[in-house]
Amino acid sequence: MLQNVAAVLLDGVNPFELGVVCEVFGIDRSDDGLPVHDFAVASADGPVVRSSTGFALQVEHGLERLETADLIAVPAGASYVSREFPPELLDALRRGVDRGARVLSVCSGVFVLAAAGLLDGRRVTVHWKHARELVRRYPRLTVEPDVLYVDEGPVITSAGTAAGIDACLHLVRKELGPEVANGIARRMVVPPHRDGGQAQYIERPLPRPGGDTVSEVLVWMERHLDEETSVEQLAARAHMSPRTFARRFQQETGTTPYRWILRQRVLLAQRLLEGTDETVDAVAGRTGFGSAAVLRHHFVRAVGTTPQAYRRTFRGPEAA
Repeated sequence: MLQNVAAVLLDGVNPFELGVVCEVFGIDRSDDGLPVHDFAVASADGPVVRSSTGFALQVEHGLERLETADLIAVPAGASYVSREFPPELLDALRRGVDRGARVLSVCSGVFVLAAAGLLDGRRVTVHWKHARELVRRYPRLTVEPDVLYVDEGPVITSAGTAAGIDACLHLVRKELGPEVANGIARRMVVPPHRDGGQAQYIERPLPRPGGDTVSEVLVWMERHLDEETSVEQLAARAHMSPRTFARRFQQETGTTPYRWILRQRVLLAQRLLEGTDETVDAVAGRTGFGSAAVLRHHFVRAVGTTPQAYRRTFRGPEAA
């Protein structure tokens, strides 16, 4: 049962991510018939914790508060990607999981859980900006950078900032039912469940080739995304055999010509959906997908949401 909840803080905690946990689990909404959690904030760095934005927080509880929590939440912090964590905090997190508590991280709070060894062999997520560093430091976990949260048994990890809301509401929905999750979401004026994932927020610049063999072909391909082409035609442009061209292309871009074109077409579609009023059919034509149905199919696979939903996210409901 999700009754006793503790958020654990370290110096440099991010106010918004802490606020997410406080908002979901720390507000008394009994006037709406919603359950009230036994919620508290605990500190791993003494009674006064400084936030990432410079103000101080007076914290009543120490790590002893974690010993009775059903859920231990770890909000993000500005230096969590690179700092060392108190051994007593890591021990407390391990003891919590051993006795059956859940642990939840928001954004870079996942580095605390990883340092405690709680993520070995598990799927996790984090803000896409930190995904590579998380894998580098903790190679025994698997990062899924395109999702808003991952629920792996007693461990729940979420992506950047507002994805913590999605993870918290998911846990409420799972433990207390959809009516409670929907009621909290309604009071927060947020959707109880968001479509898509963080893939729609990732900036994906054009990959820089490792050599100069196919660079001119890449430039041509980018300028002619609305045209159908084949490996044979591209190889002829590069003055190579199709087999040699495909091998060189893979070596220098890390992907195949088909996948490269597909990715650039989706990127162009994203830019057009964000910055123009063109219809989805027109966007499909300009990006080489041909029809709105084909664009939708590939867009959902790559970005995790539909073109119309993507446009609403970035330009507001009236734009869609």
